[in-house]
Amino acid sequence: MTVKVSGIGTSDRSDWELLYHGYAEFYRVPMNDEILDTVWGWIHDGSNPFFGLIAKDENGRALGLMHCRQMPSPLRGALVGFLDDLFVSPDVRGQGVVEKLYAALNELGKAQGWPFIRWITAENNYRGRAVYDKLSDRTHWVTYQMPVK
Repeated sequence: MTVKVSGIGTSDRSDWELLYHGYAEFYRVPMNDEILDTVWGWIHDGSNPFFGLIAKDENGRALGLMHCRQMPSPLRGALVGFLDDLFVSPDVRGQGVVEKLYAALNELGKAQGWPFIRWITAENNYRGRAVYDKLSDRTHWVTYQMPVK
């Protein structure tokens, strides 16, 4: 299978929605049109450093997606990358799609001048973590989340 990764274009909306629904289902997070419209807007807002990548096979079938953004790293005095979302269709996992997505993410990071790209994942995402352990360095940071009341 030949895999090509590109930025998510305006003609990719239906493919992107299908993949993003799969991502939300994986993490058991409800998805609705308002969220989809908001994220779609972020991807296509040229003034917002939020990026979407989509992987397709040689027939144009959408296989996976990534969303990432630029964020400040105050201790470094630099802008870095943050990978928010990664999803590969279950039927093509283990066939090199994720490696192609990460290669494209690396190129995006270089083009943006980011010294690194960071991400978090669920502790029980064992299959994903096995890939991340091969492609990146695990940090010692523990993530917390405080609800705003």
